[in-house]
Amino acid sequence: MKNKTVIITGASTGIGKETAKLFIAKGCNVVMNAANQDNLLNTYKELGAPSNAVYLVGDISKQETGKQLVALAIEKFGTVDVLINNAGIFAPKPFLEVEENDLELYWNVNLKGTYFTSQAAIPYMVAQQSGSIINIGTVLVDHAIAGFPATAPLMSKGAIHTLTRQLAAEFGKDNIKVNTIAPGIIRSPLQGKIGIEDADSLAGLHLLNRIGEASDIAEAAYYTAFSNFVTGETINVAGGHTVGHAI
Repeated sequence: MKNKTVIITGASTGIGKETAKLFIAKGCNVVMNAANQDNLLNTYKELGAPSNAVYLVGDISKQETGKQLVALAIEKFGTVDVLINNAGIFAPKPFLEVEENDLELYWNVNLKGTYFTSQAAIPYMVAQQSGSIINIGTVLVDHAIAGFPATAPLMSKGAIHTLTRQLAAEFGKDNIKVNTIAPGIIRSPLQGKIGIEDADSLAGLHLLNRIGEASDIAEAAYYTAFSNFVTGETINVAGGHTVGHAI
């Protein structure tokens, strides 16, 4: 799939970084985005400052950022073939402690970021009668854990799962595929941010009795991006997390 143009939000760390690395290595043109300028620049350099990649610093919760990402993709590479809405935030907080600003934060970054960036990309995909959008959700939408209360972020992720199905229905006639990848516990900087010092201690949540790697999600994203007959699906990449538990 060389020369296909892929926009990846949240591309400076974790899943986004590994996904950018894979798509770049496969010869795709990649537009990388993150809100943290230092992290994004460091990642771009770490990946070798490849000629088939550019980057744009911007807050994905701002509608203008999505428009700028699409404009940059068109300017540099001429098309927008794949959009991976990876940027997001997530942290546990008991339901009775959630405040209005918590809901607004997750709504803005997770849902609005996905919504408006998709809204910016789809007209170009309609014009070329092809495209793929991949949203990043979570298995916790369908598999709640009592000891991990996270109603605020899960509401926004659940909305993303729903948005995926509706967009798949609305734009299927235009040959635009829209899917969600729902990761299980993945080894990434997110674990440390939410206070999990040993991510491997959560291995038992998965039937494979291990946590996932960012590369597992990147590989699933690559398959989904270029699959011709998969749309409207939520693809659990979670080692059996939603099926049962290893004990």
